[in-house]
Amino acid sequence: MALVLALAFVFLVGLSQADGQLMVGFYGETCPEAESIVRTVVRDAVLSDANTAAVLLRLHFHDCFVQGCDGSILIEDGANAERHAFGHQGVGGFEVIEKAKSQLEAACQGVVSCADIVALAARDAIALAGGPAYEVGTGRRDGVVSNMSLADDMPDVSDSIQQLKAKFMRRGLTEKDLVLLTAAHTIGTTACFFLTRRLYNFFPGGGSDPSINPNLLPQLKQRCPQNGNVNIRLPIDEGSEQTFDLHILQNIRNGFAVLESDAKLNEDAMTRSIMDSYFPLFNIPFGPSFEADFIESILKMGQISVKTGFQGVIRRNCGRL
Repeated sequence: MALVLALAFVFLVGLSQADGQLMVGFYGETCPEAESIVRTVVRDAVLSDANTAAVLLRLHFHDCFVQGCDGSILIEDGANAERHAFGHQGVGGFEVIEKAKSQLEAACQGVVSCADIVALAARDAIALAGGPAYEVGTGRRDGVVSNMSLADDMPDVSDSIQQLKAKFMRRGLTEKDLVLLTAAHTIGTTACFFLTRRLYNFFPGGGSDPSINPNLLPQLKQRCPQNGNVNIRLPIDEGSEQTFDLHILQNIRNGFAVLESDAKLNEDAMTRSIMDSYFPLFNIPFGPSFEADFIESILKMGQISVKTGFQGVIRRNCGRL
């Protein structure tokens, strides 16, 4: 059902290609093996390290939230490059994208954009983690601007729910998109660095975030001791960190959110009600589909300020202008 809904959605997107939008199968004639090349590279990377799936999904999110989905986060042109922004700390997967790009350049030189590779890699990563399969509209072109100051408005783990909603709204995303894209934390890990404030300095005089379930708090403190190694990593979705599923929202609702920003979804009536809708009382069989809604949200995110047609360029090397 999720795949059917996704196909219908991207079909509508494809109809508007004449208006400069994206289109499923964009490289069908110019580089027919494009998507299979990306899929193979991503599969090999995830088989080597299962956490790569989450890394590639996060890379797509961070790319789209700054200047739109234009591959600008991939550029490495000095200390002020966008990828070095504070809000992009911990973002990775660059080598996977570059490997796919290298193979694509060998197969069809100067055809497939880095921005499209990022979007396709995220899609394939989700499927490899047990998530839904869906089609991605392609035809993005790459940006030529990279500046770390442009990433100042990235969502932060310490943001209030009002700040999170505002940042998503500025990207054309709704409260529902906020919930669903937060649910992408169902796979992957985070570093103790992002938990220090929540565990030890939540209030001016110290202390922990009272929203943390009392059964979870000592576990988090044991893994991330005060003044300990801030680079130690732990699962974001306790109990289901390698499978793309609904478990993360259940954890958030029950106070088992690892990240402070995830926990904030409980503080707002609207975002809380959206989460609750995926856990209907009495096992009602006709409630909303988490997978179908997630697909709609990530496809929507993947169209933020895309460059198409004569906009942007096709970078031959994703890390260089």
